Amino acid sequence: MAFMEKPPAGKVLLDDTVPLTAQIEASQSLHSHTEYIIRVQRGVSTENSWQVSNFSSLFKISALSLPLPPKKLIGNMEREFIAERQKGLQAYLDVITTHHILSNCELVKKFLDPNSYSVNYTEIALQHVSMFFRSEPKWEVVEPLKDIGWRIRKKYFLMKIKNQPKERLVLSWADLGPDKYLSDRDLQYAVKLLSSCSHPYIYKITFATANESSALVIRPFSEKGTLKDLIYKAKPKDPFLKKYCNPKKIQGLELQQIKTYGRQILEVLKFLHEKGFPYGHLHSANVMLDGDTCKLLDLENSLLGLPSFYRSYFSQFRKINTLEGVDVHCFGHLLYEMTYGRPPDTIPVESFPPAPSVFVVSVLESILTCEALKNGMPAVSRLLQMPLFSDVLLTNSEKPQFKIPTKLKEALKISKECIEKRLTEEQKLIHQHRRLTRAQSHHGSEEEKKKRKILARKKSKRSANESGEEHSAKYSNSNNSAGSGASSPLTSPSSPTPPSTAGASSIPPAPPLPPAAPAPSTEVPTSRPDASRGALLSSIQNFQKGTLKKTQTCDYSAPRIS
Repeated sequence: MAFMEKPPAGKVLLDDTVPLTAQIEASQSLHSHTEYIIRVQRGVSTENSWQVSNFSSLFKISALSLPLPPKKLIGNMEREFIAERQKGLQAYLDVITTHHILSNCELVKKFLDPNSYSVNYTEIALQHVSMFFRSEPKWEVVEPLKDIGWRIRKKYFLMKIKNQPKERLVLSWADLGPDKYLSDRDLQYAVKLLSSCSHPYIYKITFATANESSALVIRPFSEKGTLKDLIYKAKPKDPFLKKYCNPKKIQGLELQQIKTYGRQILEVLKFLHEKGFPYGHLHSANVMLDGDTCKLLDLENSLLGLPSFYRSYFSQFRKINTLEGVDVHCFGHLLYEMTYGRPPDTIPVESFPPAPSVFVVSVLESILTCEALKNGMPAVSRLLQMPLFSDVLLTNSEKPQFKIPTKLKEALKISKECIEKRLTEEQKLIHQHRRLTRAQSHHGSEEEKKKRKILARKKSKRSANESGEEHSAKYSNSNNSAGSGASSPLTSPSSPTPPSTAGASSIPPAPPLPPAAPAPSTEVPTSRPDASRGALLSSIQNFQKGTLKKTQTCDYSAPRIS
């Protein structure tokens, strides 16, 4: 088959669900306008960043009531206006990079990351599809279904069979993704095997094939559309952005629909888990309606390595580290959307609005609350036993059939483990980045700055006190040394040697002598030598250091003995 012989498209297997953040770094005046320089970063790694400019191509989506700052014809080069407009443009960037649907649309991706999204995927898809029709002439393209899906690298075409002109089908073409771990041979075999899967809650695949770079799948086209079309009252052929980004009316489904659809979806998840078939792509736009029955779409996504619609959510929580856990978490999003007619504002959900039944809230609390996300997702079997779904009667008697050869089942198991490993590594990086950011935020807070200033002042004061005490101690030691020298006993060669601590009690201590000062005289008056010597000896022997008094002046020329 010519399609199977098509060489790779020469692309990088990029995860389009990794969030992009954008921060305006500077602005520069160019003639009559101002250009803003934006730093864009993919994920949490600061090394994976680059610069872009020129907002003009991004304003095309402003019809969605986004916070665009006003323009100014006169005075648009003034510093105050530029600063105010930069602030408004930053708010605009924050909205489009955090909005789940907007952040994944092609226009935003092309603006923020022009190097990674410069390829025209519609043209590539047409090339692959046209080569497929050369070897399969019974198919014919009716019209392209432009942007009906959220994926940039997946394109849709409305089809028909030439000998059955009234029957409509949908052809989807998709690039391979970053979680493609099957060998080319196993991938081609597994994709072909999908058309043999028969289950009352899996949407039938008419034809499927894959090569080393992409895959092509054909299914019946449903005029009723998907479960998301039902919730948003949308037309199936309209673009994804138009249908779901800004709904005019928000209204959930009836309780019986919630119970029935929820039970059917859980049953097919249980079936896939038991078969060892990885899924991980549950959301309301991947659930087709067939009467009162829900049927899952896009089983091929996990084989092709495509990232999940809700990956940016569950990659934040390290307890959601298996594809079974991913399926349950995605089911929580879907149940919330069925109940309230819109997705949750934030994850985890702190409080739930009034619901048609307390049993609905009970299921949501087991999946979307902070406690549930910390402890891990409940098993599908446990959800089926909860009161919301346990009493639902399934009327469809079709027997599920999906025979997977043992060798392929082992390859699917290894592929599943690799997908979970990449998820775990990504969650670890996000967790480390979050801890670092919290630490930096804590140290940069005003309260923490005040604490550091107080500690610095206390430390400085303590150091000053210690320095003063040390200086005082040195000064005191110096005085003591000088005092000891001044009170040395005056003896004649024939006098007995007194104790080293002895000294005349009446001789006041003297300060240290200046270097140029003459040494004090050691002569003892010769008048009445016997009496003077006795008095001196008696004074030396009876000397007590505590009786010393501070002197004001001292005459070194003639020491006095009293």
